[in-house]
Amino acid sequence: MAANPVVELLSKLVEIPTVNDPSKGLKVGVDEAEKIGRLLREYGLETDLIVWEGTPSLLAVLGEGRPVTLFLAHFDVVPPGPGWSMTDPFKPLVTNGRLYGRGSADDKSNIAAITIALRDYKPREGTVIIAFTGDEEVGGANGAKRIAEMLEKEGLFPDYLVNGDGSLSRIIIRRRNAFKAKISVKNEKRVTRGSKGSKSFETIIKQRKTMHSAYFVPGVDTHAFVEASLWLRDNEVELVGVEGEWVKSNVLPRKVTLHYNVGGEGSVEVDEGLTRLVKSIIPIVRAPIPTEMYSDYGVSINPNMYEYKDGYHTVVLDIRAMLSSKDNIQVVLSQILRETLDNGKLEVTGGGGYLYTSRDARIVKIAARANASLGLNPEPIEAGGASDSRFFSPHGVEAIDYGPLGYNIHGPDEHVVIENLVKSVEFYRRLAEEIHG
Repeated sequence: MAANPVVELLSKLVEIPTVNDPSKGLKVGVDEAEKIGRLLREYGLETDLIVWEGTPSLLAVLGEGRPVTLFLAHFDVVPPGPGWSMTDPFKPLVTNGRLYGRGSADDKSNIAAITIALRDYKPREGTVIIAFTGDEEVGGANGAKRIAEMLEKEGLFPDYLVNGDGSLSRIIIRRRNAFKAKISVKNEKRVTRGSKGSKSFETIIKQRKTMHSAYFVPGVDTHAFVEASLWLRDNEVELVGVEGEWVKSNVLPRKVTLHYNVGGEGSVEVDEGLTRLVKSIIPIVRAPIPTEMYSDYGVSINPNMYEYKDGYHTVVLDIRAMLSSKDNIQVVLSQILRETLDNGKLEVTGGGGYLYTSRDARIVKIAARANASLGLNPEPIEAGGASDSRFFSPHGVEAIDYGPLGYNIHGPDEHVVIENLVKSVEFYRRLAEEIHG
């Protein structure tokens, strides 16, 4: 029996390593985008390559006039990270009704589903735009943001946005904005009596099996670095160093190890600056940041990265909040650091908006009918991660996020459920047909 075309296409997409990892100088290039473009052409979708400041996107325009619906997804992925056991990250594996590989759920599943759904589609009225971008995992500034600006200039700014960037087979109408905060302190090393000991802590996710930082739930899950900070505060020892399985600012570290002075004979070099920095994690993750709108998840603050460079220790925080601007975050974290790190440096980046669409919006009602007809839950929800919808939703676009059911997003053995992948093809097709005929 021939493979389902969406499964076949997704498998081939996973094989193309489109990793974005600025910390290691890895960036999705034009060559990778051209490979994807050629692959999509084999499956019946012609796209044009557009490059902004080295970042590639693929674009197709079907039909003309109003209304305009943009189907959006991204082909860049996070670094593989450690812990893979089912398969190598870029060797797709189909087994037990699931397809494994980096990007199989986030977000090449949606590239494949949208392509198969719309490859032969001809709208009776209005315009359908398909855009696949290469920088969502690093902020979208030269992908979705540039596409939004281009469409506005050309009079094609969308009435509706269907952002294929979900992993729940649910209609997502709210997502918090994503911010990054870097807190740095100068080293303060000194030699003292004692010897080095070590203690390790592990991140434990009890419900949603994903290492994506946005889905971490305090009080349910355990963050390795936060637990390490609490242990350090309770035991009043001085740190020698910190190690961890660092992947990316929006990926939870699976393990963090503190090296510290256990006392005794001999001599050891401790670092008072590092000790204060790690102790400050507890008050930082409890920061009372005021928001602009309600969120099911409140505010998330996760210390996911640590580095030592040029004499400075730096902790990088992933922050999720219903905020358009970084100002509130800057103010509150600055207040905390004045109490905990008198010589600490703070840099906050991010902003641009968040996803919010009313449950009564037309696109939400159409999507609910489509999901119900496919035997899927029609109720709209909020999801944890930020997405490129934030470049459209604040400007009045009726926007939803969607994607087939997947697991271990940003973690090892990422995979998508094939039954839901196949249903997502029909979902995207039905949305296009109900809006455009």
